Amino acid sequence: MKKVIIFLMITVLVTAAFSCMLTASAAEAPAEQAQVEPAEEKTDNVTGTKAVAAAIVVGIAAAAGAVSMTVAISASAGAMARQPEAAGRINSAMMLGLVFIETAIIYALIVAVLIIFVL
Repeated sequence: MKKVIIFLMITVLVTAAFSCMLTASAAEAPAEQAQVEPAEEKTDNVTGTKAVAAAIVVGIAAAAGAVSMTVAISASAGAMARQPEAAGRINSAMMLGLVFIETAIIYALIVAVLIIFVL
């Protein structure tokens, strides 16, 4: 099941990356076209592409974080069921791992904000 989820996430990432590349290349008008896009429309296309890229970054990070948190909680619950006397240590280790996973998601959110406002 884990391999299927990872495969689907990679497929979505690759598809989104190709669609962003196609959108960006379509936004650049070829030299053969006689029509010239106004600068305002070109800016809107770039802003839209940035928004899509930011949404992809946050979406993939959140999905990967949710899956990894689910796996961690499931494993720790199973370990606590097998060894109830070690439940405190297992719970502490699980919480520390969940904090690290959530930190990675927050970093993805920061990257998305940088994509929108800086690039």
